Amino acid sequence: MLPVTDESEEILSTNEKLNLETARIPWAELQRLYARGVVMVVSENLDLVSVAVAVVDDLADQVKAWVGQGKLRRATDKDALEWYEGEASLWAVAVAPWVLVQQEKSRD
Repeated sequence: MLPVTDESEEILSTNEKLNLETARIPWAELQRLYARGVVMVVSENLDLVSVAVAVVDDLADQVKAWVGQGKLRRATDKDALEWYEGEASLWAVAVAPWVLVQQEKSRD
Protein backbone atom coordinates (compact mmCIF):
# COMPACT_ATOMS: atom_id res chain seq x y z
CA MET A 1 0.00 0.00 0.00
CA LEU A 2 1.27 3.46 -0.90
CA PRO A 3 1.76 6.06 1.84
CA VAL A 4 -0.88 8.78 1.85
CA THR A 5 -0.74 12.44 2.83
CA ASP A 6 -4.46 12.52 3.52
CA GLU A 7 -7.30 10.08 2.98
CA SER A 8 -7.67 10.83 -0.74
CA GLU A 9 -4.16 11.69 -1.99
CA GLU A 10 -1.54 9.02 -2.63
CA ILE A 11 2.12 9.97 -2.97
CA LEU A 12 3.03 9.69 -6.62
CA SER A 13 6.33 8.38 -7.92
CA THR A 14 8.67 10.77 -9.72
CA ASN A 15 7.74 9.09 -12.98
CA GLU A 16 4.02 9.57 -12.35
CA LYS A 17 4.46 13.22 -11.31
CA LEU A 18 6.55 14.07 -14.36
CA ASN A 19 4.15 12.25 -16.64
CA LEU A 20 1.33 14.42 -15.30
CA GLU A 21 3.44 17.56 -15.80
CA THR A 22 4.31 16.77 -19.43
CA ALA A 23 2.33 18.66 -22.04
CA ARG A 24 2.38 19.85 -25.63
CA ILE A 25 3.42 23.49 -25.71
CA PRO A 26 3.56 25.84 -28.70
CA TRP A 27 7.10 26.93 -29.53
CA ALA A 28 5.99 30.55 -29.17
CA GLU A 29 5.58 29.91 -25.44
CA LEU A 30 9.01 28.27 -25.15
CA GLN A 31 11.02 30.93 -27.00
CA ARG A 32 11.85 32.98 -23.92
CA LEU A 33 13.18 29.86 -22.21
CA TYR A 34 15.30 29.11 -25.26
CA ALA A 35 16.68 32.66 -25.07
CA ARG A 36 17.75 31.89 -21.47
CA GLY A 37 19.58 28.77 -22.69
CA VAL A 38 17.57 26.25 -20.68
CA VAL A 39 15.86 24.25 -23.44
CA MET A 40 17.24 20.75 -23.95
CA VAL A 41 16.19 18.55 -26.88
CA VAL A 42 15.45 14.88 -26.22
CA SER A 43 15.89 12.53 -29.18
CA GLU A 44 12.69 11.02 -30.49
CA ASN A 45 14.02 7.51 -29.83
CA LEU A 46 14.09 8.19 -26.06
CA ASP A 47 11.15 8.42 -23.71
CA LEU A 48 10.79 12.05 -22.60
CA VAL A 49 9.54 11.17 -19.12
CA SER A 50 12.31 8.62 -18.56
CA VAL A 51 14.92 11.25 -19.44
CA ALA A 52 13.24 13.71 -17.07
CA VAL A 53 13.30 11.11 -14.28
CA ALA A 54 17.04 10.53 -14.89
CA VAL A 55 17.67 14.27 -14.59
CA VAL A 56 15.58 14.63 -11.42
CA ASP A 57 17.11 11.52 -9.83
CA ASP A 58 20.61 12.80 -10.75
CA LEU A 59 21.55 9.73 -12.78
CA ALA A 60 24.61 11.59 -14.04
CA ASP A 61 26.24 8.66 -15.86
CA GLN A 62 23.09 7.99 -17.88
CA VAL A 63 22.52 11.67 -18.64
CA LYS A 64 26.17 12.10 -19.71
CA ALA A 65 25.87 9.04 -21.96
CA TRP A 66 22.83 10.52 -23.71
CA VAL A 67 24.63 13.85 -24.11
CA GLY A 68 27.70 12.07 -25.50
CA GLN A 69 25.53 10.18 -27.98
CA GLY A 70 23.74 13.37 -29.06
CA LYS A 71 20.44 12.04 -27.75
CA LEU A 72 20.14 14.89 -25.24
CA ARG A 73 21.44 18.32 -26.25
CA ARG A 74 20.83 22.01 -25.95
CA ALA A 75 18.44 23.46 -28.49
CA THR A 76 20.25 25.31 -31.27
CA ASP A 77 19.43 28.40 -33.30
CA LYS A 78 18.62 26.03 -36.18
CA ASP A 79 16.10 24.16 -34.01
CA ALA A 80 14.54 27.43 -32.86
CA LEU A 81 14.20 28.73 -36.41
CA GLU A 82 12.64 25.48 -37.66
CA TRP A 83 10.17 25.39 -34.78
CA TYR A 84 9.32 29.06 -35.24
CA GLU A 85 8.79 28.75 -39.00
CA GLY A 86 6.81 25.53 -38.60
CA GLU A 87 4.73 26.93 -35.73
CA ALA A 88 5.73 23.78 -33.88
CA SER A 89 4.13 22.39 -30.78
CA LEU A 90 6.51 20.29 -28.71
CA TRP A 91 6.17 17.88 -25.83
CA ALA A 92 7.80 19.53 -22.83
CA VAL A 93 8.49 18.97 -19.15
CA ALA A 94 10.33 21.22 -16.73
CA VAL A 95 13.08 19.64 -14.63
CA ALA A 96 15.01 22.49 -13.06
CA PRO A 97 17.11 24.05 -14.32
CA TRP A 98 16.09 22.65 -17.71
CA VAL A 99 13.03 22.41 -19.88
CA LEU A 100 13.18 19.17 -21.84
CA VAL A 101 11.46 19.20 -25.21
CA GLN A 102 10.75 16.56 -27.78
CA GLN A 103 9.15 16.66 -31.17
CA GLU A 104 6.30 14.27 -31.74
CA LYS A 105 7.62 10.87 -32.71
CA SER A 106 7.55 10.11 -36.42
CA ARG A 107 4.88 7.70 -37.53
CA ASP A 108 6.42 5.36 -40.08
